[in-house]
Amino acid sequence: MTVICPTESNYPTHADLPRITVSSLRQQISQELHNRPSPQVSVPTSIAHMAVRLTEKQREQEYQQLYSLCERYNVNPPCIEASCYYQDFGGFELRWERHLEFSSYSFIRKGLGKQLFDGYSIEYVPQEWFDNIVGELVSAVNLVIIPEKLPEQDLYHAFEGHQVLGSNVADNRANVYASFRLHSDGFGRIIIQSNMLNRCQAGRLIQRMLEIETYQMMALLSLPIARSLSPKVTKMELDLVDINQKMAGFCEKNDSEMLDKLSDLAGKTEQLISDISYRFSATNAYYELVCSRLEQLKETDIEGIERINEFVTRRLSPGIRTCQALSIRLEGLTLRIARASSLLRTRVDLTIEQQNQQLLSAINQRGKVQLRLQQMVEGVSIAAMAYYLIGLLDYMLDAVNISGFDLNKILVKGFAVPMILCLTWLLLRFAMRHIKRPAVKVSK
Repeated sequence: MTVICPTESNYPTHADLPRITVSSLRQQISQELHNRPSPQVSVPTSIAHMAVRLTEKQREQEYQQLYSLCERYNVNPPCIEASCYYQDFGGFELRWERHLEFSSYSFIRKGLGKQLFDGYSIEYVPQEWFDNIVGELVSAVNLVIIPEKLPEQDLYHAFEGHQVLGSNVADNRANVYASFRLHSDGFGRIIIQSNMLNRCQAGRLIQRMLEIETYQMMALLSLPIARSLSPKVTKMELDLVDINQKMAGFCEKNDSEMLDKLSDLAGKTEQLISDISYRFSATNAYYELVCSRLEQLKETDIEGIERINEFVTRRLSPGIRTCQALSIRLEGLTLRIARASSLLRTRVDLTIEQQNQQLLSAINQRGKVQLRLQQMVEGVSIAAMAYYLIGLLDYMLDAVNISGFDLNKILVKGFAVPMILCLTWLLLRFAMRHIKRPAVKVSK
């Protein structure tokens, strides 16, 4: 028995062993958990917040605009791939965040102005810089967090006489007041009266209120689209009803014309769905975020004031449901068009089959006629050939009589006619059988 001793060559080397690899997304995913943290805010503080919609082409201009502000104040700019940027500029703090279809700017400054909403938070930001911001302004709100409770009259004047909404939040640690209206300066207004909020709690509450203001505006961007498209969808539904009535036989119908109309209607419906699908999906996502942020407020009532949660859900929900209803109508319209098209195509196929059957019947009838004509021609051909053969026989009999033989021509031709007819018929049948016989392939 031979024993083979193990050697180093029998084992894989360290280089041959599989090695763990680090995912290229590990750093990015880990960093995502720490993006967009809540600010740490002391009391009192003033904040100006803006949300701006941007196209992909405007992202580069946005970065250049942000870079110019950093260069002006001699602070480090963000990297070009950054999705958020938080920086203290000395007189104020800037929080910039890039979202999927908008960017937000928050200017934070400790303290309050002579009046609550007098532009104190952006006093040190150059006006020409604001004038050069690219994009479409969607939301703008001024927020102040104060330590003391405002008298009812001062609260009324702070919101310029608009209805004041408010609630006690964060387990009785603060009171929040808002109106969700545009004021004379073009901004919305929010007042947070802190009872016992620390810096982190104040920052989280501010972030939630700003997100509620921004996300509800982003969610409602679909409402004008839904309202403008509703009459068009109604007309398309009526057109489908008209086509279905024609298919049911209540009026004269033209299958080809109706099929063209259905195809055109299906194309328009699919075009509408593709145009609004992204916007309406975003609306549903923003609405869910608003509801989530409202739930996180943990509101309780302030006597005599409508709660923020109650107001927002009551006013925002109908607009969202309008958008959702239009999406449902379009989906239902697509299914109904598909069913109508299927039924109409089935009827067209049956009509084509009936026409094919009629055509085949006509071809069969024509074949029978042609066969009878062929048989008639064959009979005439036999008679003609027999007539000419008898003529030839007559010449032969004349030649025999001239030669000295005395034959009765009439008697001979009379007996020859049946024989000539039979011979002619046999020859013609043989010729027809030879013609109809398939050709034999000769292998090389």
